[in-house]
Amino acid sequence: MDRPTVHDLARHARVSLATVDRVLNGRPGVREQTISRVQKAIDELGYSRDTNAATLARKNPYRFVFLLPKSNTQFLDTLIAAIHEAASTHAALRAKIEVLQAPMRTPENALEAIQSLDPDALDGLAIMAPETPSIRDAVLNLQSNGVQVVPIISDLPNAASGHFVGINNVAAGRTAALLLGGFSNAHHGPVAVIGGQAMERSFVDRRLGFDAVMRERFPHLTVMPTIEGYDDAARVQQLVEKLIARQPDLAGIYLAASGTSGLTAALRQAKHAGLKVVAHDMTKASRAGLIDGLLDALIVQDVGHITRSAIRVLRALKDGLPISAAQERIRIEIFTRENLPDP
Repeated sequence: MDRPTVHDLARHARVSLATVDRVLNGRPGVREQTISRVQKAIDELGYSRDTNAATLARKNPYRFVFLLPKSNTQFLDTLIAAIHEAASTHAALRAKIEVLQAPMRTPENALEAIQSLDPDALDGLAIMAPETPSIRDAVLNLQSNGVQVVPIISDLPNAASGHFVGINNVAAGRTAALLLGGFSNAHHGPVAVIGGQAMERSFVDRRLGFDAVMRERFPHLTVMPTIEGYDDAARVQQLVEKLIARQPDLAGIYLAASGTSGLTAALRQAKHAGLKVVAHDMTKASRAGLIDGLLDALIVQDVGHITRSAIRVLRALKDGLPISAAQERIRIEIFTRENLPDP
């Protein structure tokens, strides 16, 4: 059977094309009974709206912004490159996509960046920011003004923003613990955990998952309190150098945030035999760290998939269309020196 059209819907529901259009686009002026008939026709016929055609039919392009921390990290560089690549593709589908970076070292910085956005000049916002009550309220305010908001990389679950685009960070932390604990199974000693900022939801979730598996599976390893690296490579390098000097029996390091270039620089200098290290994200520094044997494993999320997914989700939310959970699920990938992909 050919793909059902709006004409098929109208005939099946015994309504006009104009009524079908109002229901599909969520416009007022349609009785609940009529809406139910159209919805039933959609289910029975298996109708799926052509979102690309709907986008091209818009008089004005979508206006989407990616709001990211202003930080000099290789991970953000790869993410921004992926956004620009996706933006060039979506230009043909009438979507104007912009990247804004703002200081987010403190909640006040992040709040100021969100409040500087003009809701009247914006259809959707993909945001990577810490979760605080003030940021939650700022996000809710944008939504109340018609702006669709999708958190990426780090979730904002209390902001009712609908759909998170990123890996399951609790599962990522559990995976890191399984890897690090397995690599260090013959050793006894402390394990260090380095995050960005303690209040970042992505790190909170990773730490929760990591601690749970370490308690369950590797009680002979002692997990140390969180060290905040603020996604700053130079700071991470200094912290790791001091850590190794103070803890000669250190069994492992889990870098649950950015700053891999600083981590690998410190490891090259220290030459700590037997130290097992797990980090996140595929960057130039992390790739080199795997090749040189400084890192044992990387937990990776596909930034290209994340950016494309965020744009698709924003378009679907703006048009009131369903989101394909399977298509938008971001997988956790694990890389070692043995399965490292070509650059």
